[in-house]
Amino acid sequence: MRIVEKMVERAKKLSLFDVKLAQASSIFFGLIIAKLIPEIMEANIWLFVALWLICALKPTYSYYF
Repeated sequence: MRIVEKMVERAKKLSLFDVKLAQASSIFFGLIIAKLIPEIMEANIWLFVALWLICALKPTYSYYF
């Protein structure tokens, strides 16, 4: 458990700007993957919508409830 506690302590030190930079780097990483494997972008748009909703559920629930 010590490792998890240390990680939580470190995460608490991050500013909003740091979190947004990490988010942007993840988006850019996704764009790199999409450019390297163009077949991914040929998937149905509803697949991406479903994945977006699944990923958004937990943070939204945690924020409001």
